[in-house]
Amino acid sequence: MDKPVTINPWQSLRRFTAARIALGRSGVSQPTAEQLVFQLAHARARDAVHLALDQEALSAALVAACSGVQCVSVQSAARDRHVYLQRPDLGRRLDAASRDKLEALAVDSSAARYDLAIVIADGLSALAIEQNAAPFLRSLMAKLEGWHLAPITIVHQGRVAIGDEIGHLLNAQIVVVLIGERPGLSSPDSMGLYLTYAPRPGLTDAHRNCISNVRTAGLTYEAAAFKLHYLLSESRRRQLSGVALKDETATESANMEAPRRNFLLE
Repeated sequence: MDKPVTINPWQSLRRFTAARIALGRSGVSQPTAEQLVFQLAHARARDAVHLALDQEALSAALVAACSGVQCVSVQSAARDRHVYLQRPDLGRRLDAASRDKLEALAVDSSAARYDLAIVIADGLSALAIEQNAAPFLRSLMAKLEGWHLAPITIVHQGRVAIGDEIGHLLNAQIVVVLIGERPGLSSPDSMGLYLTYAPRPGLTDAHRNCISNVRTAGLTYEAAAFKLHYLLSESRRRQLSGVALKDETATESANMEAPRRNFLLE
């Protein structure tokens, strides 16, 4: 009897990627096992989008990871998840109460200006923030000696651009937004980092630098912290960010070596 699944000749390449390649076939259809795996990944991605951020648990994790850190919780103009998903514009700005809270915090501050404001937003994957924000910040904080940091701001129903308003209200020279990225079918827990110099409302993506796919199965916390610290230092030194600021950190030597073999011919 013929085997129920016809093996794809590229199946050996699957060990190099999490992408869905070389799935094989059963007749003219996908194998049942691969179809079930796809449906599970799709369900996990949907769950990540709708998962609510546990602010208390996140604050406790941040305090444990970064001793002495102060956290403040705010809300975007999107009142709930349903509105947030339908109105991206509302996720890019604070509601009135949160704006007043940050203005009062800036007035009460004894410092004229913060060097850096760190903003943590749930984005499209609260799961990514819950899993990655605290361990990443542990790696980053070790590199920020001498930086005057604003209290960490945790945003519910936030988009990337909300960091510009927060950084402006806190009178911060630079803002960094940690946000849950849009879930993929192999990465529902990916966190992105967005850096902006001289933040203020109305800036576009051209003013930001992005480091993406920060997670245990992607860009490691230490590697991401190294890249972000470099960009922060250069941004402060050169007083700019975005398209004018490039990541010139050296690529790991192992990745720069010429391949010793052609795995396509294996």
